[in-house]
Amino acid sequence: MRLLPILTAILVSAFLFFLVFQRDNLVDFARETDAPPSEAETAAAPEPDNTTPSKPLVSVVALRSVAQPIENAVLLRGETEAAREVEVRSEVSGLIISEPLRKGSQVEKDQLLCEVEIGTRASDLEDAQGVLIRAQAAVPEANARLAEANARLAEAQINDNAAKRLSEGGFASDTRVASAAASVESALAAVEAAKAAASAATSGIKSAEARVAAAQREIDRLKINAPFAGMLETDTAELGTLMQPGALCGTVVLLNPIKLVGFVPETDVERIKVGAMAGARLASGREARGSVSFLSRTADVTTRTFRVEVIVPNEDLAIRDGQTVEIIVSAAGTEAHLVPASALTLDDDGELGVRTVDENKTVQFAPVSILRDEIGGVWLDGLPDEVSIITSGQEYVTDGVTVAVTYKEPS
Repeated sequence: MRLLPILTAILVSAFLFFLVFQRDNLVDFARETDAPPSEAETAAAPEPDNTTPSKPLVSVVALRSVAQPIENAVLLRGETEAAREVEVRSEVSGLIISEPLRKGSQVEKDQLLCEVEIGTRASDLEDAQGVLIRAQAAVPEANARLAEANARLAEAQINDNAAKRLSEGGFASDTRVASAAASVESALAAVEAAKAAASAATSGIKSAEARVAAAQREIDRLKINAPFAGMLETDTAELGTLMQPGALCGTVVLLNPIKLVGFVPETDVERIKVGAMAGARLASGREARGSVSFLSRTADVTTRTFRVEVIVPNEDLAIRDGQTVEIIVSAAGTEAHLVPASALTLDDDGELGVRTVDENKTVQFAPVSILRDEIGGVWLDGLPDEVSIITSGQEYVTDGVTVAVTYKEPS
């Protein structure tokens, strides 16, 4: 084995060790071994420059932006809903004797939908009318008896007064006086009885009239009419169907106008007002316009959202009940800045905002809120009317840093 290659490898390894791990000590050792400069070299050498070279500034691109008035809006998602929907049901029992109307048919207000056979209701009405006639005839007789009782009372009172005066002069006996007083009491009782009979006769008329009205109302209920003009959502009851109180005759819906129902979160509820204009787009692509007709005062206990209703015209009935719809409700306009979405950043606390530069080219962070986005960028609120917003390089600077700014005007 040759000794020279081994020694060479050991020396190279030692040199690399000192070069990598003991570099500082090796440099100091080399400096100590250097010869000191001569006096001429010292005199000719320039004075050392103790000034630290300036650090280069970070270059950024900023947009000079001026706030612009924009239309604000609230986006809701919901569904269409019929303006009115009623399940017309029977109030009586009996067989249907009318031909059915088919679903999809247009009906007018008070149009006949179902008719129930009359059965014995006609005879019940005639019987009630007969009772009423008899009750009405009993009233004159009761009044005559009352008049007769009043006349007898007047006669008895005259006889009683005469007997008392004759008794005072000694011309009438006590028996006559007592008999006259008894006649007065009997006449009073007869008057009260006559009054009761007259009152009973009057009550009999009222009872008979109520019975007639009930029988007539029962007959009127045999015809079931449409409560309003609309469209039949179901067939009406089939001919021969046995109806019971509460049985369904048919369902009528009103689709013109139609309601658009959405739910707004509590963060945006203050931006919506009743009467505000609204636009809508259905899943089919059809668009509609209307106004807010209702804004709930009570939040849904589960979602903490508020119900919003928009009324839109639907003359051709192309919009159906239950379709998915996007609703945009106009809100009060505001001043905002349109900037590229890439200009948005987050601060150390995770708050959304942009970085701006002032006249001294100093960077500041400004929190913002997004009003809406579009193809050209996002509209931001929360900034001054005029501001320079960093659109490139904002991720490499922090608050208070001076930067080299290149400005660009908005397109």
